[in-house]
Amino acid sequence: MSDSALSAPARTAALAQMRKRTFDLLVVGGGITGCGVALDAAARGLSVALVERRDVAHGTSSRSSKLIHGGLRYLELLDFGLVREGLRERRLLLTTLAPHLVRPVPFLFPLTRRGWERPYMAAGLLLYDTMGGARHLPRARHLSKAAALRSAPALRPDALVGAVRFHDAQEDDALFACYVARTAARHGAQIATRVRATGFVTGEDGRVAGAELRDELTGGTLRVRARHVIAAVGVGTDALLELATGRPHHVLRPSKGVHVIVRRSAIAMRTGLFMRTEKSIFHAIPWGTRHWLLGDTDTEWDGDRDAPVANRSDVEYILARVSSVLTRPVTAGDITGVFAGLRPLVAAEGAGDTTRLSRQHRLLCPRPGLTAIAGGKYTTYRVMARDAVDAAARDLGVDVPKSSSERVRLVGADPGGRAADGVDPALAELVRLRHGGCADEVFALAAADPALAAPIDAATGHLAAEAVHACTHQGALDLDDILSRRMRIAIEMADRGRTAAAAVAPLVAPHLGWDPDRAAAEVAGYVRLRDAEAAAEGAVDDRAAAAAYRAVLGDSYARAPGP
Repeated sequence: MSDSALSAPARTAALAQMRKRTFDLLVVGGGITGCGVALDAAARGLSVALVERRDVAHGTSSRSSKLIHGGLRYLELLDFGLVREGLRERRLLLTTLAPHLVRPVPFLFPLTRRGWERPYMAAGLLLYDTMGGARHLPRARHLSKAAALRSAPALRPDALVGAVRFHDAQEDDALFACYVARTAARHGAQIATRVRATGFVTGEDGRVAGAELRDELTGGTLRVRARHVIAAVGVGTDALLELATGRPHHVLRPSKGVHVIVRRSAIAMRTGLFMRTEKSIFHAIPWGTRHWLLGDTDTEWDGDRDAPVANRSDVEYILARVSSVLTRPVTAGDITGVFAGLRPLVAAEGAGDTTRLSRQHRLLCPRPGLTAIAGGKYTTYRVMARDAVDAAARDLGVDVPKSSSERVRLVGADPGGRAADGVDPALAELVRLRHGGCADEVFALAAADPALAAPIDAATGHLAAEAVHACTHQGALDLDDILSRRMRIAIEMADRGRTAAAAVAPLVAPHLGWDPDRAAAEVAGYVRLRDAEAAAEGAVDDRAAAAAYRAVLGDSYARAPGP
């Protein structure tokens, strides 16, 4: 097996391999599904290349509710298969594949109606537990009103008549995807980000035989040959299918989900909150030790699928929804971060609003030699990846081993043992919680350079060595990669990481080949991106928010890579 580290030199080496080899499989898309496909295929012994036009988990895979859940709400939709599948995957991730990245989180479901609601919820949760929910997490427990208020004193006494406590699981979605990518690399997958597919190679028999690619960092082009191509591009599926076939496609119906991060002190609770809304579900989820993650929304999105943004109405809705059950309202002053993502929901004939669309995934074969996968949900990424590789294996017409991904532990799952010399013990424990056994890599960097053993200025709880580790081991190529997806400083600090950007740039510059002018330009670009998001959040609706976002970014928005 090859080394698992993702870095700028590893990217260069991967591109060199892509120029000279024919692969069994080329994966287009570096979200959780694409990374899962690369891992599943590489673990079977197939030769694999993966390209992603931006960063690993740049889109939807870094903007979810960050839950690994069985899908309790899908019981109401009678989608028992999806619930059973989700519970099985949750168990695998918690107990075998990624115990260092996935951990249990308790939730309180307030009951608001006397009589029918408690037995109704009891029946649903009993079914949930029986289908597998209680095999590795505590069973649901009914609470009186007094017991519920002791657990969650922030709740208004008139907002509930009792409650039910149950458990699901949580992860950092972007970091999780990065570790899936690293595990794929360890099994031999060649991975390169900032590489965009501009067309497909057609063989003499008319089959798709690879892809034409553009290196977004250098402007250079290359052709990668592969016996089969899998497209796992999420909300970009329709655009990629059009690129492959020359005709429009409308497979997806994207739905925008907005989340808000607030300080932990804003809500006096020891457990998460799970509430029913008019159309869907609303969560208040503990995020680390200092924040709450609130959300989300579920609304149609007709704008640029590359740049979903939150608007003022989204944020106000989330604050109003959580405040409706609290003794002390959560205000805009409590917010440290806001993010918006798009659910890649598969369109359905006659469906109403997006909350009723299935979260099942769908495989498509628009041309021989090309498989596209759309839909699904984060929790079942491994099943989606397995199904996609199975489809490719049938097309390849050779004896490909069955998937072994349910036994492949992610990099870092085995505990590390390196002492965190020179690092504050409390900070070292946070690093271990984030990285599992790979915390040893972070501590090695800190030991080699004492300056990296200190916390980052204006980013409490984050070690300077983690910023360098994001570049040397996790494939980060700019400040947004580091602060938004590897370390989450962009949503955990009230200034959205603007001050931290200035502190981090000189730390990572030697590892990314930046001179002082380039480092300053990277800081300015990061700040401009956060300013654009802030402008969107002040706009009244989606159309105005998108316009405000584009206006701040100016030429840099126009230069963003296309589908």
